[in-house]
Amino acid sequence: MIFEPELECMDVEARRAVQGERLRALVARVAERVPLYRERLAASHVKAGDIRGLGDLTRLPLTRKTDLRDTYPFGMLAVPRRDCIRVHASSGTTGRPTVVAYTTADTDLFARVCARSLAMAGAEPGMMLHNAYGYGLFTGGLGIHYGGERLGMTVVPVSGGMTERQLLLIQDLKPDVITCTPSYALTLVAECEKRGIAPDALSLRYALHGAEPWTDGMRVQIDRGLGVRCTNIYGLSEIIGPGVSNECVEARDGSHVMEDHFYPEILHPETGEPVPDGGEGVLVITTLTKEALPLLRYWTGDITSLTRGTCACGRTLVKMALIKGRTDDMLIIRGVNVYPSQVESVLARVEELAPHYRLVVTREKNLDALEVQAELAGPFAREIVRETLSEEIVEADHQLRALRGRITKLLHDTIGVSMRVTLLPPGGAPRSEGGKLNRVTDERPRA
Repeated sequence: MIFEPELECMDVEARRAVQGERLRALVARVAERVPLYRERLAASHVKAGDIRGLGDLTRLPLTRKTDLRDTYPFGMLAVPRRDCIRVHASSGTTGRPTVVAYTTADTDLFARVCARSLAMAGAEPGMMLHNAYGYGLFTGGLGIHYGGERLGMTVVPVSGGMTERQLLLIQDLKPDVITCTPSYALTLVAECEKRGIAPDALSLRYALHGAEPWTDGMRVQIDRGLGVRCTNIYGLSEIIGPGVSNECVEARDGSHVMEDHFYPEILHPETGEPVPDGGEGVLVITTLTKEALPLLRYWTGDITSLTRGTCACGRTLVKMALIKGRTDDMLIIRGVNVYPSQVESVLARVEELAPHYRLVVTREKNLDALEVQAELAGPFAREIVRETLSEEIVEADHQLRALRGRITKLLHDTIGVSMRVTLLPPGGAPRSEGGKLNRVTDERPRA
């Protein structure tokens, strides 16, 4: 179903007119109410009245996460703090958390775009939603929760972790839709296989996964393991939370951006210049309708691309590809740019491997080196795997040695850089317990 057909299927030129009008109002509002933007617009000799439409967008300054941290906690609000009814925040693992606030209108917008996302993914009023995203300061749980209620679903607020309870509720309550991180979906798949729960014994039909990069290889594993048709949901707390974009269940070839509220651009990661449609670069988003924390050209750091046209589902909203990685997640290995998702895509092509892995970055003779720790799976693993897989065991077993050689060659031929491959026994790679999963361990010496 389409939740808001008059907006999601709007004529492209009519939508551009709406976007232009909203952009003009946005610039006038932040120039008046947000000191950081007032100063930057003045420094660029740009007045609010100079912005006539989308064609003037590149005249506006970029906003980065450091701006939110430098004005922590509420220095970029465009409304009095007392007008905010909710606050969320990032984890703050790399410094101060990023604090975001919402007015009543903002929470209404949040629920609407999440309802749209659920509908794109196949959900309908009356269905039951098993929401395994974390609740609390993280935006995922509450965003999806209120989106499900807005769509008319019955929401089970399970939150993350406690896999035993998750499976019990899925089997007993028989939900139609599940939402969680893709890595946690794989944890559920593995637990179902371990317990002998067949996919067709589950009631699940649709799944929405996001909050971390994932691949089409993971999609195949989740579809098959849970008996669902899963789609990608994208969002970030600085913009709104989940619901910035979502794939439609019909096509699953890119996530429809809710561009009547969040205008997307793709910029070159080094020059900051606009990249044509179809080209890869950094996703930059302008919030056209937010009240409490409106942002001009927010540099997300996520690497993706945009394509336009009417979709098979009937929507005319622009599509963004699966996130390839983040600019700050990119590894430079012997002069070659490597994203963890690239490695994951290669490993997914090897049938003897599980969809679980770890990347270890070290430094050898002043050069960064990458070790790929890949977990064995399936009949192959059961036949030859010991409790541990030391270098001596791998070298002595011609099957393991040949497999490692094949993976090493495939990685080099696909990505263009040599990586050391270590084989792990089943269960040897990290698993998600409900939240985002960090697959990269950086062992390089600190300066």
